Amino acid sequence: MRNDINLAIVAMVAEPPHTANSSAEYCFVVEDNNNTAPLDYGGTLNWSGPVQSYVLASFYWAYIVSQIVGGLATQKLGTKRVFGYSQLATALSSLCIPIAAESHFGFVIALRFVQGFASGLTWPAMYALVGHWIPVPERSRFMSSFQGFSIGIGVTYPLCGFLIAHLGWRSVFYTTGSIGVAWCLIWYLLAFDSPETHPRISLREQKYIRENTVNTYENSRQQQVPWKSILTSKAAWSIGITTFGRIWVHYTFIISGPTYMKRILGFSIEKNGLLSGAPFICSYIASVFFCYIADKLVTGNYMSLTNVRKLMTALSQVVPGALVPLVSYLGCDIELVLVVWFIAVTMITASYAGAMANIVDIAPNFAGPVLAFAQTIHMTASFLSPLANFQMLDKQEHLMSAWRTVFYVSCLVACVTYVSYQMWGTGDIQPWNESVDDVDKKEVEELVKSKNDVEITNGLGSNSSSKENNSHTISRNDNIA
Repeated sequence: MRNDINLAIVAMVAEPPHTANSSAEYCFVVEDNNNTAPLDYGGTLNWSGPVQSYVLASFYWAYIVSQIVGGLATQKLGTKRVFGYSQLATALSSLCIPIAAESHFGFVIALRFVQGFASGLTWPAMYALVGHWIPVPERSRFMSSFQGFSIGIGVTYPLCGFLIAHLGWRSVFYTTGSIGVAWCLIWYLLAFDSPETHPRISLREQKYIRENTVNTYENSRQQQVPWKSILTSKAAWSIGITTFGRIWVHYTFIISGPTYMKRILGFSIEKNGLLSGAPFICSYIASVFFCYIADKLVTGNYMSLTNVRKLMTALSQVVPGALVPLVSYLGCDIELVLVVWFIAVTMITASYAGAMANIVDIAPNFAGPVLAFAQTIHMTASFLSPLANFQMLDKQEHLMSAWRTVFYVSCLVACVTYVSYQMWGTGDIQPWNESVDDVDKKEVEELVKSKNDVEITNGLGSNSSSKENNSHTISRNDNIA
């Protein structure tokens, strides 16, 4: 639901009139009154480039704002309610977008803002769920499930292309919104906040999960979030900064990708949907592989947890960052462009065995709040990226040179931000992961233990003195006798 509009908008908006001097500006052209014009998807909405960027970016304005709210709400209300209600709000908003678009783009921006705020609540909720449900040795592998996001794009884009080609762009929002409402009903029936609250889990499984997770659901809800420690933590900042670069590159593919497929590669709407979405299916498969390899490297003691996280983060940022400018130099060699495109998108998912998994490593008790903090930083890239890209492409979307600038900026952002994680990233649990109450309890226990040791020592000393006095008394009595 968050990404359906990325493809739909290329069919919603009317094609602006322009004349190109050379058909070499893009790979597929149609002749129209002796002027070369890019492929027309039959859009009717007269939205300028800046308006389109606002429509696409508005989701992420609110998405950032709601991260901290999501972390706090999850601590107090639990994942089931926070995640479920947020998805319902997103689905209902999607159903309203077609009517809003016909009225005024401002209404679409408002609905996307609501969707963004609601969706922003979900990530802290999911990370809190990991802390309560997933045993530590299995976490890297489980993190691949977060790539359901990639499956969503991989399925949604081809579906949207098909729906637009046969039923029009409005059907996209009616379909995704209806599926979202149905999903919420299933979630309400099957989801539970923790093993302790699940009515059908076996005692054996519940015991296994409890023994292999660092925190419990009830304890985490009662703990006070150490915001000062989180805000001053180099480990937390390094995660937020480095993933800013990953998000920038990722959203260049997610949001700007369909436009590139249309304006430069000249694909029909159905092919656009298929080829824009297919790399994300590959990325999900790759994420399972990366998370499996990460687990093996750690459990087999081949690498430290810190080094594994840094390796996977480098693969997710430096490699795609280096590949994305290459796309602009391959011209209209479609097969080679798609190969590089697929590899770049696929490598991005290594982050789920890298910096993204690192959130639970450093603070399993406060995974939700830490994720909220990191997301607040790195998700700014989700709206800055499309805004910057549309600015660089304004009235030049058909020019390869303009796209080359976009790709070089993405490369620079991805590689520079990775440096922070290389410097400050760590796999160690941070001291502030333990609540003040836990620390106080430990201090009390240590004091009690020390006091008992002193009493025992004194007791032994007293007994020794008594025995010595008794022996002296006996000796004197013997002498008298």
